[in-house]
Amino acid sequence: MTDLVQNYLDRILSEHAEITEGTLADYIPELARVNPDGFGLALSSSDGYVYRSGDADVEFTLQSVSKPFTYALALELIGAAAVDERLGVEPTGEAFNEISVDSVTKAPKNPMINAGAITAVSLIPAAGPDDRFALIREFYSACVGRQLDIDDAVYRSERAAGSRNRAIAYMLDSFGVLDGDPDEVLDVYYRQCSLKVTSTDLARMGATLARTGINPATGRRVIDAAVVRRTLSVMLTCGMYDMAGDWVTAVGMPAKSGVGGGIVAVLPGQLGIGVYSPRLGPKGNSVRGVRVCRSLSAQLGLHFLNVTEESRSTLRAVYDLPDRRAGIRVYEVHGDLLFAGAERVVRTATAQREHFSAAILDVSRADDINDAARALLAGLSATLQTVGKRGFLVDPDGIVVAKDSPLREAVYDSCEDAVAAAESWLADTAD
Repeated sequence: MTDLVQNYLDRILSEHAEITEGTLADYIPELARVNPDGFGLALSSSDGYVYRSGDADVEFTLQSVSKPFTYALALELIGAAAVDERLGVEPTGEAFNEISVDSVTKAPKNPMINAGAITAVSLIPAAGPDDRFALIREFYSACVGRQLDIDDAVYRSERAAGSRNRAIAYMLDSFGVLDGDPDEVLDVYYRQCSLKVTSTDLARMGATLARTGINPATGRRVIDAAVVRRTLSVMLTCGMYDMAGDWVTAVGMPAKSGVGGGIVAVLPGQLGIGVYSPRLGPKGNSVRGVRVCRSLSAQLGLHFLNVTEESRSTLRAVYDLPDRRAGIRVYEVHGDLLFAGAERVVRTATAQREHFSAAILDVSRADDINDAARALLAGLSATLQTVGKRGFLVDPDGIVVAKDSPLREAVYDSCEDAVAAAESWLADTAD
């Protein structure tokens, strides 16, 4: 069944593979040397299962994708009140590297633009720049689940070409906003931007935020749930710079882009997405990355206003029938079935296929379903048949298979009817 989800990702990546619009971030010389055709996509479910497509394991530098994570770390370490004294949370409608602050407070308007990100770095409490960077790298690595390393060439290139950021840092210092020497703060900022990740890493970082701060792969809580909620709120309104309104309307997921070509997107309670394609549009976002996220949202129903809490789209019960009906396992589903919930249901059934001969999927308690979830559930029986198993669907209301569909011949109105059909099939196969 994982093949069905994998096919979704492969097809979406293929649909955008020929797009060559955009340019590399040549104002950082080392970024102008990357392969412009790199294209990777990864999706991590909230339980840590990762799907990959294309160049999902090709490394690139975080750049501005780092910003929400340093902001979150600052909130965790010194608290929201102290952070709010130095950083706003309002969208700017300006470019990410604009030299600007709030006209009244003289503080950066949000942590997703360069001025705000540099300020956020200065708020990480530490004895010196090396200790400050160590805290940042440790936190990022905990979100990923592996130790991250610096791309030294990019770091040196960024530091050498950073005149605009130096102007921003000294402006902030003149207003009394920065904690620490501006050159030392900038050096840490360049180092955090130069940490190497893959699309898979970004998906895992997104899944950690989706799980309210628990890394689903390691089971470790790396940040407080209240901090995650605040961070995701700012990502939703400010993470895609001056195209934030279009992003919220068309994609509807908290996200952050970087000029290295990466985008991390989060569907709270559900999943994390990582995309990589280094050609950028005029607003500093990956051209193919943005379009892939649009397609994922539209085809899989991932807009945050369309989703429900994860707890409403999970398995209600899984059990085996005893005695003469041995070999039959029942999967009962309840609540709203959207992509993430359906993916988990069918992945669970497929992973357990060695423990049953026939599986009954009971959706009679499900409330609602979208097209992506419907396709996954409808394909479960065919997938099981390829390994000599059999699937039976209990769908009295026709939410998976419409009542007027010719496929209703294989669908049952009650679990009892499906059990009888499974017993008959088992008896026939035994003869």
